[in-house]
Amino acid sequence: MTKLVIDNVSRTFPGVRGGAPVMALTPTNLTVAANDFITILGPSGCGKSTLLRIVAGLDRPSTGEVRLDGRRITGPGADRGMVFQSYTLFPWLTVAQNIAFGLREQGRPEAEIREIVASYIEKVGLRGFENHWPKQLSGGMQQRTAIARALANDPEILLLDEPFGALDNQTRSLMQELLLGIWERERKTVLFVTHDIEEAIFLASRVIVMSARPGRIKADLAVDLPHPRDYKMKTSPEFSALKARLTEEIRVEAVLAAAEH
Repeated sequence: MTKLVIDNVSRTFPGVRGGAPVMALTPTNLTVAANDFITILGPSGCGKSTLLRIVAGLDRPSTGEVRLDGRRITGPGADRGMVFQSYTLFPWLTVAQNIAFGLREQGRPEAEIREIVASYIEKVGLRGFENHWPKQLSGGMQQRTAIARALANDPEILLLDEPFGALDNQTRSLMQELLLGIWERERKTVLFVTHDIEEAIFLASRVIVMSARPGRIKADLAVDLPHPRDYKMKTSPEFSALKARLTEEIRVEAVLAAAEH
C-alpha cells in the first residue's frame, strides 16, 4: 500500500546578491510504501535535507508535489513527525513535558497523556529521567527524547534528518539499534537522511542514493537483510557486499561534488 508519493519535485533557490539561481534538486520521483524504512544517502549538499524539508512541509517545491495518504502536503502537520540533527527540545520543559507537548496541543486527556508518555519513556530507555531538564542530558539522551516526542504524536510518517550525526560512534551505534528496535515493533513509515553508508544499510528496507548537486535519485536498492538486526550484522558478507556497492556509488558523487567546489 502506497503511503507517500514524491511527484516531480524540484527545488531551485534564488541567487545570493543577484547571482544565478541554485538548483538544489532536479525533478524527483519516489514512491514509499506503508511501513517502509527508507534511508536517503548522498554527499553533502546533494539535496537530501531539502527533499526531507519539503516532505515535512517546512519548504515548498519549485515544481511538483508531495502526497501523503493521497493528500497534498502544503505545510507542516501532525501527520509528520520530524527529528533534526540538532537537539530541538524545549529547554524549559522536562523530558516528560517535552514528550507530552504535542499531545497537550491536541487537547488529549491528561490521563491518556501520562500513559502515552510513560510508554515512550520506557521504549527509549529513559525511565528515571522523566523530570530531568534537557541541559542535564547527554546528546544521545536528548535525541531519545526527541524521537519519543515525535512518536508519541502517532504520526503517519517519521522524518529524521541526520539525527545521530552529532553523536560519538558508540552512542550512534546504540541509537541506531534503539530506533530500529522501535521500528521493528511498531512498523512506522520512516524517511531517514544520512551520509553514513553503514547506518543507511543497517536501518533500511530500501536505500535511496542521491547524486551530487543538483540532486537526483541515482540508485534505489532493496536491503534484504533479515530482522531483527543487531550490530553483528555489520560484519556479515551480505552487509559488506552492499557497503562496497554503495561506497562506489557515493565515491563517484563525492568526487563530482568536490570538483564543483
